[in-house]
Amino acid sequence: MSFRKPSADPTYGRRRKIVGVMGSGVDPYAELASAAGQSIARIGCHLLTGGGAGVMEAVSRAFSETTPREGVVIGVIRADGDAHLAPIDGRRDYRRRGLNPYVEIPVFTHLPASSTESLSRNHINVLTSDVVLVLPGGSGTLSELELAAQYAWTPVLLFLGRHRVGGLTADEIVAQKHADAGLVEDEGDLERELRAALGI
Repeated sequence: MSFRKPSADPTYGRRRKIVGVMGSGVDPYAELASAAGQSIARIGCHLLTGGGAGVMEAVSRAFSETTPREGVVIGVIRADGDAHLAPIDGRRDYRRRGLNPYVEIPVFTHLPASSTESLSRNHINVLTSDVVLVLPGGSGTLSELELAAQYAWTPVLLFLGRHRVGGLTADEIVAQKHADAGLVEDEGDLERELRAALGI
């Protein structure tokens, strides 16, 4: 399986890189999220998350509180329900789902799902990221891993500590879901591994 190379994307060398962090929308896994946010800020990238609570908020907070930093916090926001998909009298009843206070550029989508289905914003998260950094999470996080494997578009790094994604350990993820995913076992290696995945 091959990933997109910088030379294949004519904009790659001219723009600030985006690190997408995928993780739990409930539990913050604060130690891992803090290390991730700080590392991403230090290497001068933008941070992309789903903009909600849990890991998304914890990593965004760590990123935004790191100085100096050059990137911004991007949040790809889910729609709350699907009522807006069918206009009534020419109007759409749109509600967003979650927006943590550290998001600096919110991208409000019409997509209500967090899965591999076509109405999931997880496609945007994966395709917009120059590297996907996976922290512990549940089924939504696992679906982002599956999408990354299906698109073969973006390098994936697993930064899980002793935790799991969708009930799977890092070794099980590599064996069952994403054979090319890289494992980052130590916080001290994270920045180096991100730089290597990004080619910077």
